[in-house]
Amino acid sequence: MLVGVIRRGKYGERLLETIAEHTDFEVVSVEVPQVLPGFIEDPEEFLKELNLDPRIFQADLLILYTFHPDLTPEIVRMAGEAGVKAAIIPGGIGRAGSIGELERIAEKTGIHIEVDEICCTLEECGVPAIDEFARKLGRPELEVETKDGRISRVNVLRGSPCGATWHAATGIVGKKVDEAAAMTGLFCQQYPCRAVRGTPGGIHTSGDLHKDAMERALGRLTNLVLPEQSRPIKIEPGKRGRQD
Repeated sequence: MLVGVIRRGKYGERLLETIAEHTDFEVVSVEVPQVLPGFIEDPEEFLKELNLDPRIFQADLLILYTFHPDLTPEIVRMAGEAGVKAAIIPGGIGRAGSIGELERIAEKTGIHIEVDEICCTLEECGVPAIDEFARKLGRPELEVETKDGRISRVNVLRGSPCGATWHAATGIVGKKVDEAAAMTGLFCQQYPCRAVRGTPGGIHTSGDLHKDAMERALGRLTNLVLPEQSRPIKIEPGKRGRQD
């Protein structure tokens, strides 16, 4: 599968590293300016001046770290018209554009759009391009072995796109089983992830997801409920945007 990544400054770099290190996906990436106007009156004209590498629109799946409510929908529209089947927009709806605008793009071009506050909530959803990606990168899933009350081995079955899961998996080996879940969440939060900090959701939800993954790997029942702002918004052609 060919994954297209649109970077902005430091955002998107870790995803490219994770794809290269932990998957066999092919990847093409382009970069938009780190400093953008707060309001872009004519996004189509603005993008023409950027002269993005057209190979980005040959991707099966496009992931956009543009974080701009004017620019992001225009790039998604161009992608859909070029035949890209699915787009993932990290950073939440506030920086992705409006749900109504994205719905119109999905309806007109047939592209599936998923807006995530953080990418470690990503799971399979029945869209082939997203499903293939989410089998390897997305909501963390672990397999563990224990010995003498401690974690002896951790295998990452699915890891967060930023790489935090592999960081946590390395740090947790040798820790006591009773402490493993909480410490897995802590190691995730100590990783230099760029999710929002200091507010509900963001890095705190990421920590909870990693804690939950360890609990499940140890065979414990869990009932993690994502905060509303961290729930993915899925926009499908012919359907209203919804939060899962």
